[in-house]
Amino acid sequence: MSDLTPEAALDDHFRRAVAGLESGAAKDAELPVREGSRLTGAMALALYEAQVGNRALDIEARRLRAAGRGFYTIGSSGHESNAAVAAAVRPTDPALLHYRSGAFYLARAAHVPGSTPIRDVLLGLIASTEEPIAGGRHKVFGHRDLAVIPQTSTIASHLPRAVGVGFAIDRGRKLGIATTWPSDAIAVCSFGDASANHSTAVGAINAASNIAYRGLPMPVLFVCEDNGIGISVPTPAGWVAAAYGDRPGLRYFAADGEDLPATYDAAREAAEHVRSTRSPAFLHLRVVRFMAHAGTDAEITYRRPSEIAADYDRDPVLATARLLVSTGVITPEQALARYDAATQAVQAESKASVGHRQLASAEEIVAPLSPRHPVRVADAAARSGSDADRRAAFAGKLPEAGERLTLADSINRALTDALVTYPHALAFGEDVGRKGGVYGVTRGLARRFGAGRVFDTLLDEQTILGLGLGAAVSGLLPIPEIQYLAYLHNAEDQLRGEAASLQFFSNGQYRNPMVVRIAGLAYQKGFGGHFHNDNGVSVLRDIPGLVVAVPSRGDDAAAMLRTCLAAALVDGTVSVFLEPIALYHSRDLHEPGDDAWLSAYTGPEGWAAHHIPIGRARCHGGGHDVTMVTFGNGVPMSLRVSRRLSEAGVASRILDLRWLAPLPVDDLMTHASATGRVLVVDETRSSGGISEAVITTLVDRGFGGRIARIAATDSFIPLGDAANHVLVSETAIEKAAHELLSR
Repeated sequence: MSDLTPEAALDDHFRRAVAGLESGAAKDAELPVREGSRLTGAMALALYEAQVGNRALDIEARRLRAAGRGFYTIGSSGHESNAAVAAAVRPTDPALLHYRSGAFYLARAAHVPGSTPIRDVLLGLIASTEEPIAGGRHKVFGHRDLAVIPQTSTIASHLPRAVGVGFAIDRGRKLGIATTWPSDAIAVCSFGDASANHSTAVGAINAASNIAYRGLPMPVLFVCEDNGIGISVPTPAGWVAAAYGDRPGLRYFAADGEDLPATYDAAREAAEHVRSTRSPAFLHLRVVRFMAHAGTDAEITYRRPSEIAADYDRDPVLATARLLVSTGVITPEQALARYDAATQAVQAESKASVGHRQLASAEEIVAPLSPRHPVRVADAAARSGSDADRRAAFAGKLPEAGERLTLADSINRALTDALVTYPHALAFGEDVGRKGGVYGVTRGLARRFGAGRVFDTLLDEQTILGLGLGAAVSGLLPIPEIQYLAYLHNAEDQLRGEAASLQFFSNGQYRNPMVVRIAGLAYQKGFGGHFHNDNGVSVLRDIPGLVVAVPSRGDDAAAMLRTCLAAALVDGTVSVFLEPIALYHSRDLHEPGDDAWLSAYTGPEGWAAHHIPIGRARCHGGGHDVTMVTFGNGVPMSLRVSRRLSEAGVASRILDLRWLAPLPVDDLMTHASATGRVLVVDETRSSGGISEAVITTLVDRGFGGRIARIAATDSFIPLGDAANHVLVSETAIEKAAHELLSR
């Protein structure tokens, strides 16, 4: 074996083993292959076609890499029993597939007329722009016609979304809203045994179990393809069964992957359980892994040759060939002929792909990442529910006819209008429903719109975002809430690796429009310490395509929320709507009782005129001496400093960025040039904060004036008055302004 490459050794063993088989008595292919099984000979033969096709693709991936034409070698060989899972579910059941679920993809495609799965996968291997899902951006299993939602080389990050898809199917039916999937569909999600240990998987499966335990629908089939090893780290024997075999609200099924009838029967029973009971199931498939983790993985460095060789006898493709030959469905010669035909078909398709174009520019690469149609977004942002529906939602008292509102009240009214305007919108999170939010921002919404649309979730941010991702890709409009910015960090990959990447890796064919509300930033007068006062936003600005909105005033908040929702509907935009906690209930600006931080709520007749496009700032004042660039809590602070500066004869203007991603570059340059002096007032940290981005933008755009900044200390925020030592103060802003003017 040492003289052969892993792929050649596997191929050689298969051929020798099949050639030595003895044919069984001929049997009607429409009969079960085994007494008590529901798998017929004809079905087994069709699955064999998918299995040998997958094997041929894996081998060709190695050849393409050796020839310098291929760029991905994580294969599915040894996992081909997952083809039986595809046969056990419907081709309209949404599937989120593990990167070793290649045979599933081929088997599903066989049930959808016009599919070309061999070509699909090959074009992904060579990063061709003609590949039908990612368009050359990554090799993924995905196709809209096959209801396969693309995943990259993910480690369990797709499981929360799968829970969200399952949730959305039945929630849409309950609300009378059609989703992307049939009303009796189930979500299918596959992953490996190593991934089953990841906190994301543990959390997602726990969430599904918890929801089912409460008696709520959760039609998700979790499929663990257990090959016993994560790259080089073995999974303890029996661990997956011990961890997931006896969980409340989760039905457990298991099968040995080399036994195709048993695998199919277990998968069929599991799928039927999920479909009929609308509750989750865990299907544990014991499989093997061939040809190491990937083409660059030298498996011989951590596994003995005898271990590798022993796995060949557990080859699921060989086992299926044995089954078909022993039952007389085909002869050994026919089994090899079909294997060779798959190889020839793959190689022919590979030759035909020579000369296929790859992505040729940055513009082409990022085209699906964050499309922008501002005119259409503006039109959508001006939409509203009927006058009758609005009056019913607001109990007859329309907010535009009432008193001026705080930031929190304005967001509450805007959310009410959103739920009236968009019947498929959902608002949810920790304490969002009955309590109405920790700060009362969602109060009354559950009562007005019902627990089907406004509801509490588990105290798990991964689950909250996963529900949103699944609901969004299913055709709903989720508005999830993360209770505090600091709480996001244990779940931020749901935004980075799942939310922001879906349009990119599906070339815009799949999207997850979503507006994530997050209460954040600091200045809560020392309350709560760093866990409730988080001034770090760099992790959000670092996510390609993600929109980050930070309103500081109520009138801006309502308009910006409408913009984010409209962009979600028009462009599939994922937005983070970051709400400054310390400004939620602020009324005054300069003196107690002045009510200068309250604002009127604009009714639908004024929404078009008061539309705030993504990436447009707001300027307060028109002074010619200095421009203070800020956002969030920095806006009222800078306005108070501006009044004191004016008493000293300094005329300033305050530029509220409002959007931290994308930055309002044009407005920044206009107002910086108007004074020639820029003071960036940044409540985030000195390292990785907004001021770095603002100053870099000014320099890149050729601004020739004077620049200074003041930012928070690179520190977590402590309790009590000590917080004032690390946060930006008005005294420090005023001092920095005078120093800038004196240069």
